[in-house]
Amino acid sequence: MIWKNYGPKTLIALTQLLKKSLMQRILLILILVFNTNVSLSDTKETYKQLSIFNEVYNRVKNQYVEEVTDKELIEKALNGMLQALDPHSSFMSEEIYKEMQMDTSGAFGGLGIEITTDKGFIKVVSPIDDTPAYNAGILAGDYITHLDGTSVVDMTLKEAIDIMKGEPGTTIVLTIFRSSEEPFDVSIKRDIIKVASVKHRLINDVGYIRIIQFNEQTTSGLKKSIKELEESDNPPIGYVLDLRNNPGGLLNESVSVTDIFLDQGEIVSIRGREKKDVQVYSAKKGDLINGKPLIILINEGSASASEIVAGALQDHDRAVIMGIKSFGKGSVQTIIPIDSGAIRLTIAKYYTPSGDSIQAIGIEPDVVVPRAELNVIDNNFTFRESDYREALDNETNEESEEEISPSEILEKDYQLSRAVDAVKTIAVLN
Repeated sequence: MIWKNYGPKTLIALTQLLKKSLMQRILLILILVFNTNVSLSDTKETYKQLSIFNEVYNRVKNQYVEEVTDKELIEKALNGMLQALDPHSSFMSEEIYKEMQMDTSGAFGGLGIEITTDKGFIKVVSPIDDTPAYNAGILAGDYITHLDGTSVVDMTLKEAIDIMKGEPGTTIVLTIFRSSEEPFDVSIKRDIIKVASVKHRLINDVGYIRIIQFNEQTTSGLKKSIKELEESDNPPIGYVLDLRNNPGGLLNESVSVTDIFLDQGEIVSIRGREKKDVQVYSAKKGDLINGKPLIILINEGSASASEIVAGALQDHDRAVIMGIKSFGKGSVQTIIPIDSGAIRLTIAKYYTPSGDSIQAIGIEPDVVVPRAELNVIDNNFTFRESDYREALDNETNEESEEEISPSEILEKDYQLSRAVDAVKTIAVLN
């Protein structure tokens, strides 16, 4: 069935090539199966390159200083091929593939850190809220130079992930390089990471919603948060959607999250290598917050799906984007299951409704707000009832000691403070 796709000259040449070694014949069969429309010159060039691969493979197999199994060599070759294309393409063994499926479902083991490769080192895209990495003070943009004292120079993402993952309760030491600081070590205890992707609370009459990552529970979690806030005794006058340090996740979740705040219009378009490979996602009618003011907070750790949400709502003038420029991951990956694992392959780039790609550029905020803390100036000359030594207690104040008050949150988070003020201002103007 295959041979009818080739002309006589090609078949003669291929017959000569079949007299080669078993490995070469296997490689040639692969050419025939997967490239039935190639020309004779293309076939010769492909065969030449595969012959080089065959030679290198055998050299490594027979002469490398340590014995390497066929499985190890093939997996490393596949990973090298894919990761040389871009930082987000990779080969996943069966074990890694299963772990990835757990990640998107909202529960997995490790440090709670999203990473990529950059300049030969491992770069932190963002730590995930309330995880060991987050609690240890790891920041988006940090570079990891050593893992337990071992340099990560030219280490693949898979190798780095394999080292960082381990039994819950065990400890790993990360050496961190942060701009303008000397490298320092951070000891982190591994744990089972259970991600509640959406959190919410009311802060000074403003609904604050934090999306940690886009997994299978995100849209339902967001709808539940909005419903609880809207049906409370004191409904919000507007909302802050916090996407800071959100590394992204599932494309369909970012689309459905954006749709929650829009009545119509394009959300994102996905374009592949061919002009005809275009897919457009559009909003359906139904803004769940009924046009109330919306501020979106982003920073350098906001990536991928977070940028889809921010870019779409910015282009439709539905939200004001505040914070600092986002990460700039504008590519789309698909997971292709294969025997004993899967391939994560970059197949397209996504574009905001205005037609802009944010790949390696990021989303520019409408209002730039640097990361800082409010410095509250104490007035040493104030005197209140509570200052009397024997002042009576207020028995109606039942606030939990563990519950952080809105004022304390805003004092520690300058960007959020500005966002809350912006919602109030827009609400008054409206």
